[in-house]
Amino acid sequence: MKAMILGASGLLGKALVREWSGDEVIGLGSRDVDIRQATQVLATVENIRPDWIVLAAAYTNVDDCESHPDLAFSINCDGAVNVAQAAKHINAGLLFLSSDYVFDGEKTSPYEVDDPRNPKSVYGRSKAKAETILLELLPSCCIVRTSWLFGTGGKCFPDTILKAAASRPSLDVVNDQRGSPTYAVDLARAIIELSRKHAGGIVHVTNAGDCSWYEFAREIVTQAGLATKVQPVSSQQMGRPAPRPAYSVLSSKSLQSYGISMPNWQDALQRYLRERNQ
Repeated sequence: MKAMILGASGLLGKALVREWSGDEVIGLGSRDVDIRQATQVLATVENIRPDWIVLAAAYTNVDDCESHPDLAFSINCDGAVNVAQAAKHINAGLLFLSSDYVFDGEKTSPYEVDDPRNPKSVYGRSKAKAETILLELLPSCCIVRTSWLFGTGGKCFPDTILKAAASRPSLDVVNDQRGSPTYAVDLARAIIELSRKHAGGIVHVTNAGDCSWYEFAREIVTQAGLATKVQPVSSQQMGRPAPRPAYSVLSSKSLQSYGISMPNWQDALQRYLRERNQ
């Protein structure tokens, strides 16, 4: 199989390029191809002629998306449509990365793949719209929703916490948002398996288990052997521009149907810390 990764310079893209072996893999970043340019995307896809495309390129700064909605939609939605049309043109498979932000966070049990989308943020709306159009345009495509991504080689929550903990005696972290941290390495491995199985439809992929950001931060500090005190605060106290789902735990049933399981997030964090310290 010849696989093409769009967004190869991002946190997940880097992990995919590192982890993917046994197939021909071409990783492209935004400097190589601008997914907002339909003719550029088509020319690139026609030139490489991959069997499978993983679209990991996205505008993921959820707070910035609130003040730049046109940019968010042009990358996360229009860009995704351009890639899907190019994939359809050469009859290639497509796996699109989406997010827990397509949900409103009002459930109290894990979200299933067929739960209604009801995004509250610009970022969530751009991803939700892309999902809808892609499934109409390319019904055989695979949409992988994930959450709380972390890993080496880019900005992420554990890295932010560790850097802050190095210089502060205490940290305030929100305790009223609940989800599943997901290690880029584990997500990449699941995506590779799904790609080889030519998966289709919506699949939820996160590390097992769930926590609040406060609990996640406390575990980061504990595993890193730091004495920094972590204090719980409300989302309202933090005053971030983009609304976050209060509860966005994703059910693993869809992933298990492909015979794939994920390690728990505490184990993933341990491996991330080892990788970060190498």
